Amino acid sequence: MKNKIQYSDEPIEARVITDFLPSPENLVLKEKKKRVTITLTDKSLDFFKKAAKKHGASYQAMIRRLIDFYVANQRV
Repeated sequence: MKNKIQYSDEPIEARVITDFLPSPENLVLKEKKKRVTITLTDKSLDFFKKAAKKHGASYQAMIRRLIDFYVANQRV
């Protein structure tokens, strides 16, 4: 970028915008969870662990979201 920005002393029109975003407490989804034991193949578990590591996530949360997504799309 060879062109420099030329600033002027023009008046700035500013206005206050009310806070329309929800509070952080309202963004947390607290669903009731129940602990279960599941047996997965090594291939499946390795897939989720690698994907989770790549995206900086928990493999258990990824599996839980996958199951939740499946259930949400199966409701009649």
